[in-house]
Amino acid sequence: MIQDFSQPKKSIWQYIIYGMLALDVIIVVTAMLYPPTHWNMVFRIFVAVFFLFLICKVFCVIFLLPEDLVRGVRWIVAKLKSTPAQEIAEGIKISRAKFVSRAALVVTAIPFAGFIYGMIRGGYKYRVHHVKVPSPNLPEAFDGFKIIQLSDIHTGSFFNTHALNKAIDIALAQKPDLILFTGDLVNNEAIETQGFESTYSRLKAPYGVYSVLGNHDYGDYKNDWGPGEKVKNLEMLKTVQKNAGWRLLMNEHVALQKNGQEIALIGIENWGGNMHFPKYGRMDLAYKGAEKYPFKILMSHDPSHWDKQVSTQYKDVDLTLSGHTHGMQLGIEIPGLKWSPAKYVYPHWGGLYKQGPQYLYVNRGLGFIGYPGRLGIWPEITVLELKKA
Repeated sequence: MIQDFSQPKKSIWQYIIYGMLALDVIIVVTAMLYPPTHWNMVFRIFVAVFFLFLICKVFCVIFLLPEDLVRGVRWIVAKLKSTPAQEIAEGIKISRAKFVSRAALVVTAIPFAGFIYGMIRGGYKYRVHHVKVPSPNLPEAFDGFKIIQLSDIHTGSFFNTHALNKAIDIALAQKPDLILFTGDLVNNEAIETQGFESTYSRLKAPYGVYSVLGNHDYGDYKNDWGPGEKVKNLEMLKTVQKNAGWRLLMNEHVALQKNGQEIALIGIENWGGNMHFPKYGRMDLAYKGAEKYPFKILMSHDPSHWDKQVSTQYKDVDLTLSGHTHGMQLGIEIPGLKWSPAKYVYPHWGGLYKQGPQYLYVNRGLGFIGYPGRLGIWPEITVLELKKA
């Protein structure tokens, strides 16, 4: 009878499999008793690697399933015909079994290696996206005006300031006129910003640095706040941005002036149109008074806001800047092919979109959350150049 493993080896693999199942249960129970928002970075990475192993194992099982089904059918047929087990084993080609096993190993190893690469290198593989936005409404003085957009830093996912400083070096090297940050400075708590204050304050531009809040900035995903703590957390986050020299726009607008001409910069709080994300944003408040400006830029963290409200009710907003999706930190972007699973949730998930005279740009995010890395959808620094059409 043909055997792939000796009995001792089989026992070892059985112990490993059962051990992984037990560890899976332990992690789930730990998450229920000790929320992931409190886990340190080392434990988060350990859990991520563990789940990556399980996901890849599922791929392997799916690949092997047809062969196992064939074996099962043969076994049933043999039982019905009273065929000895010896003949069943001999009826299975060794070469085919080896081929399927090796193919399954490749199917498992390739994505596992890819995800590990995404954790070690991909999360810091910064890419600069240069985008031109033409509009007949743009005043002549702003022709060639250069904007850096950053989004979704998620400071709590960084081990130290080194990687973030590298991204800021790249951004400042573009010599922007204006820097805009479109939300999610932290994962859950303002305390994540400690030690990064001087890094944030490095962002400088002639026309200033402006920001808005994202869904993670409110502390909504932490469930054990004490009385008043959640409010204090948000106030602390506002103070951090103020001390860094950023102007946080909270359902309001400001005028940007150049050579006697003006455009409007509108910033609202998070307004989510998908998946029950909160709607703190008040476009009616932010927009009031901005009607008089010929060109309007809106900072709104969630791109579904453009889908559900901006493009239908505020059709004179020329350019909306969003983030939020991260491109799910996974996908393919090569010439002729652009895909991410994010598209099944957000029709506008990354890059420049146009509807009539209105533009939307969705930044793929600078940081990461959940999966501690990126694969195919690299962290983004956007350089937008306004052009008089």
